[in-house]
Amino acid sequence: MQIVYSIVKVIASTLTIIIPLLIAVAYLTLAERKVMASMQQRKGPNIIGFWGLLQPLADGLKLLIKETILPNNANTFIFLFAPILTFMLSLMGWAVIPFDWDTVFCNLNVGILYLFAVSSLAVYGIIMSGWSSNSKYAFLGSLRSAAQMISYEISIGLIIISIILCVGSLNINKIILAQHNIWFIFPHFPLFIMFFVSALAETNRAPFDLPEAEAELVAGYNVEYSAMGFALFFLGEYANILLMSTMISILFLGGWYPIANIYPLVLIPGYFWISLKIAIIAFIFIWVRAAYPRYRYDQLMYLGWKVFLPFSLAWLFFTAGFLLSFDGLPVFLLN
Repeated sequence: MQIVYSIVKVIASTLTIIIPLLIAVAYLTLAERKVMASMQQRKGPNIIGFWGLLQPLADGLKLLIKETILPNNANTFIFLFAPILTFMLSLMGWAVIPFDWDTVFCNLNVGILYLFAVSSLAVYGIIMSGWSSNSKYAFLGSLRSAAQMISYEISIGLIIISIILCVGSLNINKIILAQHNIWFIFPHFPLFIMFFVSALAETNRAPFDLPEAEAELVAGYNVEYSAMGFALFFLGEYANILLMSTMISILFLGGWYPIANIYPLVLIPGYFWISLKIAIIAFIFIWVRAAYPRYRYDQLMYLGWKVFLPFSLAWLFFTAGFLLSFDGLPVFLLN
């Protein structure tokens, strides 16, 4: 009986993460179309449902009932498994995200390391999809994605190490608790800018959406996909946008802490504040897509390897030297 209770509890806890996330991802697509329509002075979705609110459900139903087309010379198993892997990895990262000081599915001591590892694995689904499609366009798009994600993950790793130096723990809860008095965006503002730009490249978002360059690669790695295969890639991409927005909120914006520690604000639950910060960062993702043109690939590589990598490494040494000079290094680093 105890085993059955434990299984039911795990399933219920998992569904409390997955179902709201899927709803959030679906309506993030609607929010993007609405915001971009407003910025470009045109009409967005406004037919299906009041103010177009049922448009994501209609899009999902359309993709669900479409026929799945398999290329003749594709590796069928890998071709079908790649979007499933991408979607699963986009959900796995949320297991360690704390929405309040006592609201987390799994409070790992190495939570930030787990989060970084899961977000890095997403490139495998893209490479598998490009290779298994047996299409040169899809394969070139997947290779572009691998190259740019590796380039910017190095900078993201160095930025996370700088934050860990200030906290002394890999636990996400402790990273947020360390920002009780001051958010890390203030002492580490250059890192915040670099992390946000790297998150754009990590999620293949404009102006770094080179793997999906429609003009020269005909949609990139997912060109051979249709129906639910395409939908899973789509859901995975937008779930990763929300995950990166969450990482930015945790590392630089104080997580569940309110904007100011004054009496009326501290009474509001922490999950409201972290959700608000995630929504603001996601809005900036959309804003950047509507405002900036696509980079050339050489510009993308130059920015990652010759600007962000040396600067993030220099900031890491500066942070370590500053903390060491003022005896501020965490205890576990000194032992």
